Amino acid sequence: MATLDDVREIALALPGVTEQVGGHTGEPSWRLPSGQIVWVRGPSKVDLRQLADLGLDWPDGPVVGVRVASLEEKAALLAAEPNGLFSIPHFDGYPGLLVQLDAVERDRLAEIIADAWLMRAPVLVAKRWLEERGLD
Repeated sequence: MATLDDVREIALALPGVTEQVGGHTGEPSWRLPSGQIVWVRGPSKVDLRQLADLGLDWPDGPVVGVRVASLEEKAALLAAEPNGLFSIPHFDGYPGLLVQLDAVERDRLAEIIADAWLMRAPVLVAKRWLEERGLD
């Protein structure tokens, strides 16, 4: 199972990522100049009400939001990993999903965060990072 400390360590190890605390939630997020890649996401009252209307509950434990490449990728990930990944009505039409940290392994979390980073990283930085790992 992954933790918020894992999120922080994984995100800050990626080139150019900084941590910010604040915004409307006061929770940490990790971002590049081009935007957020991962952020702590708790439920709002609206989220809880909408989930209850669907017969669902917000999961126990920490949750983070992550960007994904497209709505198609989001749908594929949600179908493939229903025990660790989920979405809420607030994210309808948005290429992002939620990760229940208690339900994913650290290595899988690292892959998810790296994929989010790759979408926002400068092209040459991302290319060099992939090459260094033999993933080009």
